[in-house]
Amino acid sequence: MNPSLNVEELPAQESWNATVFFSDSGKTTAILKAGHLQVLNESRETLLDQNIKIDFYDEEERKTTTLTAIRGRVDDATRDLYAMDSVVVVSDSATIETEELKWRNSDKKIVSDKFVTIISPKEKIQGYGFESDQHLQNYVIYNITYVTRRDTL
Repeated sequence: MNPSLNVEELPAQESWNATVFFSDSGKTTAILKAGHLQVLNESRETLLDQNIKIDFYDEEERKTTTLTAIRGRVDDATRDLYAMDSVVVVSDSATIETEELKWRNSDKKIVSDKFVTIISPKEKIQGYGFESDQHLQNYVIYNITYVTRRDTL
């Protein structure tokens, strides 16, 4: 036995090219795909890397939003998702670019305290800290540093 190997730090499950389904009352709410996934029982989290993609669905199970990032993690207790590195969220109404964000499973909100760029058909806004519904229909940037109308882009 290798004395430097800590069993508690080993993943309970590990998968490559994984797909994970999130559902509520039998309806799909999100589908996550990751190049590599590790389930860590001790810390109750799932680590995601090698590029991740999450498709979010509305109550009628229609895809509304797609999130991509290089890596992330899922808190297995709350089912909250944390996306890191080159995060892009795209919907029909807007595109968000940031380095880190959190999707809260409890209220289906996307939040971040990092620098963010939001591009919609009407405007481009940049700033620090934001909150949005997962469909990017209603969003707030808390510390706006730049705004331009689409007709001036």
